[in-house]
Amino acid sequence: MVKKIDHIGIAVKSIEKAKHLFENILNLKIIGVEIIEEQKVKVAFIPLGDSELELLESTSPDGPIARFIEKKGEGIQHIAFKVDNLESILGELKEKGIRLIDEKPRYGAGGAKIAFLHPKSTNGILIELCERNE
Repeated sequence: MVKKIDHIGIAVKSIEKAKHLFENILNLKIIGVEIIEEQKVKVAFIPLGDSELELLESTSPDGPIARFIEKKGEGIQHIAFKVDNLESILGELKEKGIRLIDEKPRYGAGGAKIAFLHPKSTNGILIELCERNE
């Protein structure tokens, strides 16, 4: 089912401010900044081996990333696993009793199809499943 870690989502108050740590201190390169209006988030990708870090900045005070930061502070928000045939996997997980945030895939950054699993079914971890056409 799971192919690899696709990316790790990190909630930040400001991508511009986080840039200092990742580019100047860790010598990583931010590429592909994108705004996903329906999720009220601005994302920036940092390639790292065959996966990525995804910086997430809220574009609205009531967005999910803003609420996450208000509750828990900046930091790791989710882990995303690359999968094939996301719709089929969601059906299998639902049959196994896993609580789904997304019953059907939705549009994610970079053109991926994504779906989230509820942390109450995944040991407190927000898990994103990600299908990319590569």
